[in-house]
Amino acid sequence: MIEVRHAAERGAANFGWLDSKHTFSFGGYHDPDHMGFGNLRVINDDRVQPGQGFDTHAHKDMEIISYIIDGALEHKDSMGNGAIMKRGEVQRMTAGTGVTHSEFNPSADEVVHFLQIWILPEKAGLAPGYEQNNFSVEDKHNKLRLVASQTGRDGSIGVHQDVELYASVLDPAVTLSHQIAPGRCGWLQVVRGNVDLNGHSLGEGDGAAISEVSDLQINATMEAEILLFDMG
Repeated sequence: MIEVRHAAERGAANFGWLDSKHTFSFGGYHDPDHMGFGNLRVINDDRVQPGQGFDTHAHKDMEIISYIIDGALEHKDSMGNGAIMKRGEVQRMTAGTGVTHSEFNPSADEVVHFLQIWILPEKAGLAPGYEQNNFSVEDKHNKLRLVASQTGRDGSIGVHQDVELYASVLDPAVTLSHQIAPGRCGWLQVVRGNVDLNGHSLGEGDGAAISEVSDLQINATMEAEILLFDMG
């Protein structure tokens, strides 16, 4: 079964400095039919204005992944980490027993566009942690590049859950295949462009819940960028 979650159906919050779209219930947006999927709890499509950002705030017992689409995002946390992330950067922060952090757009004139992804951890009370890696367009060009996994294999960042996260940047008319093993589920998120997933047309911001389907065919109907979650 493939169930499409169209971009226009998402929750929305606009505070002037932040324009955010919520695939699943988050903050002031609550939809009992969209509380997450599998171990995937949050996909927020965030745009932060120049010189603005999220003040220091706390998290606990969550795997938080940031995927930078355009612009730059400065991260600082209570573990002593600090970095300015740009397109291609993927960051994982294990909130575990508790961590505080801030996220800020350091640019004077460019909006930062990124996805904030929350994954439920394999257990509560993990030690806080942080990892970051850059995956270039060439790394992801016309193939599914593993960017996060439970084992951290193939240069992917580690995540404390049975989730494999793939990213791809596709040329028009390119088709990718992916097999989801029995007992697992998937989620496809379109970052930009348009793709066809097993006969379902998906545009920018659309997502698709995948269950009891083993053979995925992802065809780019125009230049596109996607994320694919393969989850236990």
